[in-house]
Amino acid sequence: MPKSVAIVTGASQGIGEATAIRLARDFSALVLVARNQANLEQTAAAVRAGGAQALVIGADLSEPAAAQSVVDQTLAAFGRIDALLNIAGAVPQIDLFEMTDAQWEGGLALKLHGARRLTIAAWPALKAAKGAVVLMSGNSALFPKASYAAVGTINAAIVALAKAFSDRGIADGVQVNSVLPGPVMTGRRQSYLEHWAPLHNMTAAEATANFPKEAGIARYGEPEEIAEAMAFLVSPGARWMTGSTLRMDGGEVKSI
Repeated sequence: MPKSVAIVTGASQGIGEATAIRLARDFSALVLVARNQANLEQTAAAVRAGGAQALVIGADLSEPAAAQSVVDQTLAAFGRIDALLNIAGAVPQIDLFEMTDAQWEGGLALKLHGARRLTIAAWPALKAAKGAVVLMSGNSALFPKASYAAVGTINAAIVALAKAFSDRGIADGVQVNSVLPGPVMTGRRQSYLEHWAPLHNMTAAEATANFPKEAGIARYGEPEEIAEAMAFLVSPGARWMTGSTLRMDGGEVKSI
């Protein structure tokens, strides 16, 4: 059995993929969860090349039964859970007055409720291991706008949820924090820019080049940079850090 096991959701692409690959240096085994199994296999190959075992679980965490299934498979394979990194979840960036109930529910189902259910299901094993949990939010939690109201609202809810879990974790020995990334260049970010550009009479290349300037930052973040922050939060060096919200956004948020 491996000495340390981390579950990473959303591990098929972007920040989730980068985090899983980074954690292969620190954990004996990684459990990789996402809906796209083919992409997960590519992540698994990189994790194994980094020196860790990898278990691939193709699952849709918006489905209520998925969380317990992931935990059961993890414990059957490795016998323990030392860290859980909830990264899965894309929320539609649609105007407040245009977003439908179904779109709101879809955003909540995976990013908020998927993370909530998986954290609860993994909690007994995390408690036994005195483990760590990270929930992925986003810096829009600090400045929700009408043009992408659901993103800000759901990210703010995730920060509150992490705070609630951390309160229980003080007694149970489980550390829980949240991370608020800013504009990170992922495939999802590029798709957003391609959609946003024609609405503002720009090409995708122009929008990509102009966005950092409009956001007041020097450049986009890289998934690997967020992965380093995630790795720190589940490392021994962060053991006394719980209930915190770590913002990493290149200075986009100007307020204190």
